Amino acid sequence: MENQTKNYGFTILVPVYNEEENIYLLEEKLQHFLPQSLYPACVVFVNDGSTDDSLNRIREICERNNDFFYLSLEKNGGLSAALKAGIDYTFSAYVGYMDADLQTDPEDFNLLLNEIEAYEMVTGIRANRKDSFFKNLQSKIANGFRRMMTNDGVSDTGCPLKVMHTDAAKKMPLFNGMHRFLPALILLQNGKVKQIPVRHYPRMAGKSKYHLWNRLTGPFIDCFAYRWMKKRYINYVVNDTNLN
Repeated sequence: MENQTKNYGFTILVPVYNEEENIYLLEEKLQHFLPQSLYPACVVFVNDGSTDDSLNRIREICERNNDFFYLSLEKNGGLSAALKAGIDYTFSAYVGYMDADLQTDPEDFNLLLNEIEAYEMVTGIRANRKDSFFKNLQSKIANGFRRMMTNDGVSDTGCPLKVMHTDAAKKMPLFNGMHRFLPALILLQNGKVKQIPVRHYPRMAGKSKYHLWNRLTGPFIDCFAYRWMKKRYINYVVNDTNLN
């Protein structure tokens, strides 16, 4: 069933898992961006089974902001599950997402939106990353292996600032770990992807949900799942029908 997102041109998905310390600052940043958005925009928080006060704070800010909405998942399913739920519930022309940790700035969505008509996805590249040396090293290794396995040409698939055509996003086969392969999944549909540098900031509050296992070992395994799927992915084009 379609929902209120159909009244907007752009929906920002914000997956949230135990980010209570960031919720009010997120509200402030998003309130500032929405009037400046190149397309009429709304925000959909996807509460991914948080066990802290995140959901209560999300409900609170949605009550006082007309363009803020939320989904709450029954239990924690991970980023891919939260993104799939958000995409399934989005009916605007374009959909984007950002992390709740505020290491990227929603104002940079306009850099991506400026190019979105010509590409199925526009993704950010974190310029001058503000993470630790060890975290950057892990990401560099994981990104290099993923590029070798997928041949997607994307230098920073982990950048949590992306914009997509909603119809293309809905066609993506998402399962656990597939948030790391969104550009590659768009390319499977013969879509086009553009990369644009965006700002990056250190985490100011809360705790990172990533560690050595889910930043390196998990993605390595997921690359093989993607390669298996790539060989079996179905693309088709209907050139005639009398159903309309």
